[in-house]
Amino acid sequence: MEFLNSVAMITGAASGLGAAAARELAQAGVKVALLDLDQEKLDVIAKETGGLPIVCNVADEKSAENALNQTLQKFKKIHILVNCAGIAPAARIVGKEAPHSLDLFSKVIQVNLIGTFNMLRLVSAQMSKQEALNSENLHGVIINTASVAAFEGQIGQAAYSASKGGVVAMTLPAARELARFGIRVMTIAPGIMSTPMMAGMPENVQQALAASVTFPKRLGQGAEYASLVKEIICNDYLNGSVIRLDGAIRMADK
Repeated sequence: MEFLNSVAMITGAASGLGAAAARELAQAGVKVALLDLDQEKLDVIAKETGGLPIVCNVADEKSAENALNQTLQKFKKIHILVNCAGIAPAARIVGKEAPHSLDLFSKVIQVNLIGTFNMLRLVSAQMSKQEALNSENLHGVIINTASVAAFEGQIGQAAYSASKGGVVAMTLPAARELARFGIRVMTIAPGIMSTPMMAGMPENVQQALAASVTFPKRLGQGAEYASLVKEIICNDYLNGSVIRLDGAIRMADK
Protein backbone atom coordinates (compact mmCIF):
# COMPACT_ATOMS: atom_id res chain seq x y z
CA MET A 1 0.00 0.00 0.00
CA GLU A 2 1.21 3.49 -0.75
CA PHE A 3 1.16 6.08 2.02
CA LEU A 4 0.57 9.32 0.18
CA ASN A 5 -3.10 10.29 0.44
CA SER A 6 -4.03 7.15 2.37
CA VAL A 7 -6.27 7.66 5.40
CA ALA A 8 -5.66 6.04 8.79
CA MET A 9 -7.75 5.88 11.94
CA ILE A 10 -5.62 5.46 15.07
CA THR A 11 -7.15 4.70 18.47
CA GLY A 12 -5.36 5.59 21.68
CA ALA A 13 -3.68 8.30 19.62
CA ALA A 14 -3.26 10.90 22.37
CA SER A 15 -0.13 9.31 23.84
CA GLY A 16 2.23 6.36 23.86
CA LEU A 17 2.23 3.89 20.99
CA GLY A 18 -0.80 5.44 19.30
CA ALA A 19 0.79 8.87 19.21
CA ALA A 20 4.04 7.40 17.87
CA ALA A 21 2.16 5.63 15.09
CA ALA A 22 0.30 8.83 14.25
CA ARG A 23 3.52 10.81 13.93
CA GLU A 24 5.18 8.14 11.77
CA LEU A 25 2.26 7.78 9.38
CA ALA A 26 1.61 11.51 9.10
CA GLN A 27 5.27 12.07 8.25
CA ALA A 28 4.92 9.48 5.49
CA GLY A 29 2.01 11.38 3.95
CA VAL A 30 -0.92 9.54 5.52
CA LYS A 31 -3.95 11.56 6.59
CA VAL A 32 -4.72 10.61 10.18
CA ALA A 33 -7.87 10.58 12.28
CA LEU A 34 -6.84 10.56 15.94
CA LEU A 35 -9.17 8.85 18.42
CA ASP A 36 -8.88 9.04 22.20
CA LEU A 37 -10.78 10.13 25.30
CA ASP A 38 -8.27 12.85 26.25
CA GLN A 39 -9.25 15.96 24.27
CA GLU A 40 -6.35 18.09 25.52
CA LYS A 41 -3.67 15.58 24.55
CA LEU A 42 -5.44 14.82 21.29
CA ASP A 43 -5.25 18.47 20.30
CA VAL A 44 -1.48 18.46 20.87
CA ILE A 45 -0.94 15.42 18.63
CA ALA A 46 -3.33 16.88 16.04
CA LYS A 47 -1.21 20.03 15.82
CA GLU A 48 1.93 17.92 15.38
CA THR A 49 0.46 15.69 12.69
CA GLY A 50 -2.17 17.82 11.00
CA GLY A 51 -4.62 15.12 12.00
CA LEU A 52 -8.30 15.17 12.88
CA PRO A 53 -8.84 14.88 16.66
CA ILE A 54 -11.94 12.89 17.66
CA VAL A 55 -12.97 12.17 21.23
CA CYS A 56 -14.07 8.55 21.17
CA ASN A 57 -14.80 5.68 23.53
CA VAL A 58 -13.87 2.69 21.37
CA ALA A 59 -15.93 0.33 23.53
CA ASP A 60 -19.12 2.31 22.93
CA GLU A 61 -21.01 1.51 19.73
CA LYS A 62 -22.43 4.99 19.13
CA SER A 63 -19.18 6.76 19.97
CA ALA A 64 -17.24 4.57 17.54
CA GLU A 65 -19.85 5.05 14.81
CA ASN A 66 -19.62 8.81 15.33
CA ALA A 67 -15.83 8.68 15.01
CA LEU A 68 -16.14 6.73 11.78
CA ASN A 69 -18.63 9.24 10.40
CA GLN A 70 -16.44 12.20 11.33
CA THR A 71 -13.48 10.57 9.62
CA LEU A 72 -15.48 9.94 6.45
CA GLN A 73 -16.86 13.47 6.43
CA LYS A 74 -13.32 14.84 6.55
CA PHE A 75 -11.38 12.35 4.43
CA LYS A 76 -14.10 10.41 2.49
CA LYS A 77 -12.34 7.03 2.85
CA ILE A 78 -10.43 4.87 5.32
CA HIS A 79 -7.55 2.61 4.30
CA ILE A 80 -5.76 1.86 7.60
CA LEU A 81 -6.89 1.15 11.16
CA VAL A 82 -4.36 1.01 14.01
CA ASN A 83 -5.93 -0.12 17.29
CA CYS A 84 -3.84 1.13 20.22
CA ALA A 85 -6.49 2.09 22.80
CA GLY A 86 -6.18 0.06 25.97
CA ILE A 87 -5.95 0.00 29.75
CA ALA A 88 -3.81 -2.13 32.06
CA PRO A 89 -4.93 -2.02 35.70
CA ALA A 90 -3.32 -4.65 37.92
CA ALA A 91 -5.30 -6.70 40.41
CA ARG A 92 -4.91 -10.12 42.02
CA ILE A 93 -7.63 -12.72 41.64
CA VAL A 94 -7.64 -13.13 45.42
CA GLY A 95 -6.77 -9.80 46.95
CA LYS A 96 -5.95 -8.92 50.53
CA GLU A 97 -9.45 -7.65 51.21
CA ALA A 98 -11.65 -9.16 48.51
CA PRO A 99 -11.67 -11.16 45.28
CA HIS A 100 -10.82 -9.43 42.01
CA SER A 101 -13.49 -6.88 41.16
CA LEU A 102 -15.77 -8.30 38.48
CA ASP A 103 -16.51 -4.77 37.29
CA LEU A 104 -12.79 -4.11 36.79
CA PHE A 105 -12.33 -7.38 34.89
CA SER A 106 -15.30 -6.52 32.68
CA LYS A 107 -13.97 -3.01 32.02
CA VAL A 108 -10.59 -4.30 30.86
CA ILE A 109 -12.24 -6.79 28.49
CA GLN A 110 -14.64 -4.09 27.32
CA VAL A 111 -11.93 -1.60 26.42
CA ASN A 112 -9.11 -3.84 25.23
CA LEU A 113 -10.95 -6.66 23.46
CA ILE A 114 -14.45 -5.46 22.69
CA GLY A 115 -13.14 -1.98 21.84
CA THR A 116 -10.67 -3.51 19.39
CA PHE A 117 -13.37 -5.65 17.79
CA ASN A 118 -15.82 -2.74 17.69
CA MET A 119 -13.43 -0.64 15.62
CA LEU A 120 -12.39 -3.61 13.48
CA ARG A 121 -15.97 -4.48 12.52
CA LEU A 122 -16.97 -0.89 11.70
CA VAL A 123 -13.88 0.03 9.75
CA SER A 124 -13.71 -3.25 7.82
CA ALA A 125 -17.33 -2.79 6.76
CA GLN A 126 -16.41 0.63 5.39
CA MET A 127 -13.25 -0.65 3.69
CA SER A 128 -15.24 -3.40 1.96
CA LYS A 129 -17.35 -0.77 0.16
CA GLN A 130 -14.40 1.14 -1.24
CA GLU A 131 -12.57 0.55 -4.48
CA ALA A 132 -9.46 -1.63 -4.49
CA LEU A 133 -6.11 0.05 -3.95
CA ASN A 134 -4.10 -2.21 -6.26
CA SER A 135 -4.36 -5.03 -8.79
CA GLU A 136 -4.47 -7.64 -5.99
CA ASN A 137 -7.77 -6.23 -4.70
CA LEU A 138 -6.31 -4.75 -1.51
CA HIS A 139 -8.90 -2.61 0.24
CA GLY A 140 -7.24 -1.91 3.56
CA VAL A 141 -5.05 -2.94 6.48
CA ILE A 142 -6.05 -3.39 10.12
CA ILE A 143 -3.35 -3.53 12.80
CA ASN A 144 -4.32 -4.49 16.35
CA THR A 145 -2.19 -4.19 19.46
CA ALA A 146 -1.89 -7.07 21.91
CA SER A 147 0.95 -7.65 24.38
CA VAL A 148 3.43 -10.31 25.41
CA ALA A 149 1.12 -10.65 28.42
CA ALA A 150 -1.16 -12.56 26.05
CA PHE A 151 1.43 -15.36 26.21
CA GLU A 152 3.24 -14.87 29.53
CA GLY A 153 0.92 -12.95 31.81
CA GLN A 154 2.22 -11.99 35.21
CA ILE A 155 0.62 -12.06 38.64
CA GLY A 156 -2.03 -9.34 38.72
CA GLN A 157 -2.57 -9.48 34.95
CA ALA A 158 -5.45 -11.95 34.69
CA ALA A 159 -7.79 -9.39 33.15
CA TYR A 160 -5.18 -7.73 30.96
CA SER A 161 -3.79 -11.05 29.71
CA ALA A 162 -7.27 -12.35 28.96
CA SER A 163 -8.11 -9.24 26.96
CA LYS A 164 -4.88 -9.29 24.95
CA GLY A 165 -5.10 -13.06 24.48
CA GLY A 166 -8.48 -12.45 22.88
CA VAL A 167 -6.94 -9.96 20.46
CA VAL A 168 -4.28 -12.51 19.52
CA ALA A 169 -6.85 -15.28 19.02
CA MET A 170 -9.04 -13.02 16.89
CA THR A 171 -6.27 -12.17 14.42
CA LEU A 172 -6.27 -15.22 12.15
CA PRO A 173 -10.04 -15.77 11.92
CA ALA A 174 -10.51 -12.06 11.19
CA ALA A 175 -7.86 -12.20 8.45
CA ARG A 176 -9.47 -15.29 6.94
CA GLU A 177 -12.95 -13.80 6.99
CA LEU A 178 -11.97 -10.39 5.66
CA ALA A 179 -9.75 -11.78 2.89
CA ARG A 180 -12.71 -11.85 0.51
CA PHE A 181 -12.95 -8.07 0.89
CA GLY A 182 -9.21 -7.59 0.31
CA ILE A 183 -8.52 -6.55 3.92
CA ARG A 184 -5.39 -7.67 5.77
CA VAL A 185 -5.38 -8.09 9.56
CA MET A 186 -2.23 -8.16 11.69
CA THR A 187 -1.44 -7.86 15.38
CA ILE A 188 1.63 -6.49 17.16
CA ALA A 189 2.43 -7.85 20.63
CA PRO A 190 4.76 -5.33 22.29
CA GLY A 191 6.98 -6.21 25.20
CA ILE A 192 8.04 -3.70 27.84
CA MET A 193 7.72 -0.36 26.09
CA SER A 194 8.63 3.15 27.15
CA THR A 195 5.17 4.70 27.45
CA PRO A 196 3.61 7.33 29.74
CA MET A 197 2.27 4.45 31.86
CA MET A 198 5.79 3.08 32.27
CA ALA A 199 7.21 6.54 32.93
CA GLY A 200 5.04 6.76 36.04
CA MET A 201 6.91 3.85 37.64
CA PRO A 202 9.94 4.40 39.92
CA GLU A 203 13.26 4.61 38.10
CA ASN A 204 14.64 1.49 39.80
CA VAL A 205 11.61 -0.49 38.62
CA GLN A 206 12.10 0.73 35.05
CA GLN A 207 15.78 -0.22 35.18
CA ALA A 208 14.98 -3.70 36.49
CA LEU A 209 12.44 -4.25 33.71
CA ALA A 210 14.89 -3.05 31.09
CA ALA A 211 17.55 -5.43 32.43
CA SER A 212 15.15 -8.36 32.00
CA VAL A 213 15.04 -7.86 28.22
CA THR A 214 17.31 -10.29 26.35
CA PHE A 215 18.69 -7.79 23.84
CA PRO A 216 18.87 -4.88 23.58
CA LYS A 217 18.67 -4.42 27.35
CA ARG A 218 16.34 -1.44 27.41
CA LEU A 219 12.70 -0.54 27.11
CA GLY A 220 11.17 -0.59 23.65
CA GLN A 221 10.55 2.78 22.03
CA GLY A 222 7.38 4.14 20.50
CA ALA A 223 9.32 4.84 17.31
CA GLU A 224 10.11 1.12 17.01
CA TYR A 225 6.44 0.23 17.31
CA ALA A 226 5.57 2.90 14.75
CA SER A 227 8.24 1.61 12.36
CA LEU A 228 6.70 -1.87 12.52
CA VAL A 229 3.25 -0.43 11.86
CA LYS A 230 4.65 1.24 8.77
CA GLU A 231 6.33 -1.97 7.56
CA ILE A 232 3.12 -3.98 8.02
CA ILE A 233 1.24 -1.47 5.91
CA CYS A 234 3.95 -1.54 3.22
CA ASN A 235 4.32 -5.31 3.05
CA ASP A 236 1.25 -6.79 1.39
CA TYR A 237 2.28 -10.37 2.22
CA LEU A 238 1.96 -9.81 5.97
CA ASN A 239 -1.45 -11.09 7.00
CA GLY A 240 -3.09 -13.07 9.79
CA SER A 241 -0.06 -13.13 12.07
CA VAL A 242 1.05 -11.80 15.44
CA ILE A 243 4.49 -10.18 15.62
CA ARG A 244 6.23 -9.94 18.98
CA LEU A 245 8.10 -6.66 19.40
CA ASP A 246 9.92 -7.45 22.62
CA GLY A 247 13.70 -7.77 22.42
CA ALA A 248 13.26 -11.57 22.86
CA ILE A 249 11.95 -11.18 26.39
CA ARG A 250 10.08 -14.14 27.86
CA MET A 251 8.38 -13.13 31.07
CA ALA A 252 9.16 -15.49 33.97
CA ASP A 253 6.65 -16.75 36.52
CA LYS A 254 7.01 -14.23 39.37
